[in-house]
Amino acid sequence: MSDLAAEVTAALGRSILPSVIARGAAGLRVVAAEDGVVTLAADGSPGAVLPILGRIEAQIRAAVPGVTAVRLAPDDGLAPETTADLAEAARAILDAEINPAIAAHRGRVTVAGATGGWIRVRLEGGCQGCSLAEVTLRQGIEPLLRARLPRMTGLTDVTEHEAGTEPFFSPAKR
Repeated sequence: MSDLAAEVTAALGRSILPSVIARGAAGLRVVAAEDGVVTLAADGSPGAVLPILGRIEAQIRAAVPGVTAVRLAPDDGLAPETTADLAEAARAILDAEINPAIAAHRGRVTVAGATGGWIRVRLEGGCQGCSLAEVTLRQGIEPLLRARLPRMTGLTDVTEHEAGTEPFFSPAKR
């Protein structure tokens, strides 16, 4: 185990694991630590970790200054190997975790494809042309996908926002 991994493991045990276990995960462990990027795997229920992943990252970065980013390994502990696998994994995450939440805004996110680690998404319904679409992408969808898909390079929005006919928040509401 590398020094960075050992330091993160110690930080997890000191202050983070009790919160994770209380939320329903059986545990949290370091599966990789390289160049300041730490990949964690949740035992039990990874979904219990996702809502607090930002807080976990903040605590780890405060306790271990060498950490620059924290990612959550996919449920099976293996990153998708092909572009098709990456697109399908992103699609599954969006359908299970993002689309139910934005359905209240009459919206939906679909995967338009994946190339070279970049995932292309299209916002539909109330999200197309919404003045908060960029915020939703950069502060909601992208961090979730990055946490769950360690081999993801980035997220690109291919939506034609100008063609949106019923955005949830029109630019005039800004």
